[in-house]
Amino acid sequence: MSGRHGGAPSALSRLYAEIAKFGVVGLLGIAVNLAAFNLLRWATDLQTVRASVAATAIAIVGNYIGFRYFTYRDRESAVSRRREMALFAFFSAVGLLIENGVLYGATYGLGLHDALWSNFSKFTGIGVATLFRFWSYRTWVFQKAPRAAAAPAHGYDTAAFVESVEETLMLRVLSPPSPPPRPASRRAS
Repeated sequence: MSGRHGGAPSALSRLYAEIAKFGVVGLLGIAVNLAAFNLLRWATDLQTVRASVAATAIAIVGNYIGFRYFTYRDRESAVSRRREMALFAFFSAVGLLIENGVLYGATYGLGLHDALWSNFSKFTGIGVATLFRFWSYRTWVFQKAPRAAAAPAHGYDTAAFVESVEETLMLRVLSPPSPPPRPASRRAS
């Protein structure tokens, strides 16, 4: 995407592109999550929330791959890959608690045990957790690495030199030299 006048993309258009990519990975993650949840409920004797936690964990693994290599592939990590994965696991676990907390409340707090209500509650929990995940992943996990100052090709940083000269001149203009001290008056004794 390019900016409004054909130049570099604006911050808003980059955010829209990020949201769209996050959404693609997220929709695939939701499909995996719900499919695994319903398969585990149907094929095993796991309780509803346990099946949901297992399904969420399966989706988290796929989501990391999608986010790292699709959504945030242009962001070289400001932290090591190991730390990035640890942060992703931490914030994903918080999202897992949010998502499955909604399901737990509906299942055990409201007594909504049938498949339709379980899926609705799970989907609602995914929605709430997605807002948290989007914020936390972009803020803490997939941070942009700080830009290093580009070194000039000829070895001299002309811009920095000009800036230091301008700063020196501004300091002289803003603070003129003080007058020389007056000699002490001599009194005749």
